[in-house]
Amino acid sequence: MNKKMRIAGVMVAALILGGTTGCVSKKEYVAKVEESDTLRSDYARLQAENEALNEDGRALRLKILSLEEDIAQLRQDKTNLEEISQVQADKMTQEISELREKVSVLEKENSRLKEENEVLQSKALDLEVQKEEEVFTMKRTYDDLLEDMKSEIEKGKITITQLEGKLKVNMVDEILFDSGKTTIKPQGVKVLERVGKILLNAKDKAIRIEGHTDNVPIGPELAKTYPTNWELSAARATTVARYLQEKIGIDPSFLSGTGYGPYQPIASNETEEGRAKNRRIEILLVPEEITPVSRK
Repeated sequence: MNKKMRIAGVMVAALILGGTTGCVSKKEYVAKVEESDTLRSDYARLQAENEALNEDGRALRLKILSLEEDIAQLRQDKTNLEEISQVQADKMTQEISELREKVSVLEKENSRLKEENEVLQSKALDLEVQKEEEVFTMKRTYDDLLEDMKSEIEKGKITITQLEGKLKVNMVDEILFDSGKTTIKPQGVKVLERVGKILLNAKDKAIRIEGHTDNVPIGPELAKTYPTNWELSAARATTVARYLQEKIGIDPSFLSGTGYGPYQPIASNETEEGRAKNRRIEILLVPEEITPVSRK
């Protein structure tokens, strides 16, 4: 029973008592009045306290509701964070998987490139050795030609040059051919035989024979066979190439003959001396770069 109910009970009891006795003394009356005032005061105070308690209760209930909402929000936030964390974890797992796959691909590519690099280094080493052998062969051939052709070189009939891996033997045409002819004369055979034997030892080298003339037009009789200097120079180059093949034994797959006519002069055609220099056969010894299928 709360205070409010107890006060109400006391007041009822007082009224009943007064009614049963019929009358009371003034002193008793005053005491009853004072007691009644006290009771009313207590009742009002208790009522105010009760209202305050009710107000506190409402505030507490509101606070509880707010706290429950906060708890629910925190639980939801926790769930969301867990979901986000899981999504992030899944994303990171996927990224790690992709990175591992890329690393695997890069490692394979690196291994392939490493193998290719080793092959290229091996080829480069082989080429370096081959180049050194070619330089040595060219140098030896050059020295042999200089020694063997000393007399013709001193007479100005032959010049031998070596430049950028190429060796050139330049012979004035009068050594090999009579004027307007394409048959090698005996003196020319002897010279060409000496040159050919030295070239025979230069293995795996392309030998290009080039025919050149001055710019004096072909005479009417000779023009029946060789319409221009171009045909004459080509025929002489081919004759030398055939001699090196048939008489010296040089592999024909390494030989070629080309006629340039008067179109690559090395001196002026205005003088006899210049024209004599332009009438020439050049034999070029160069590294063989393209190997035909038949020689593989």
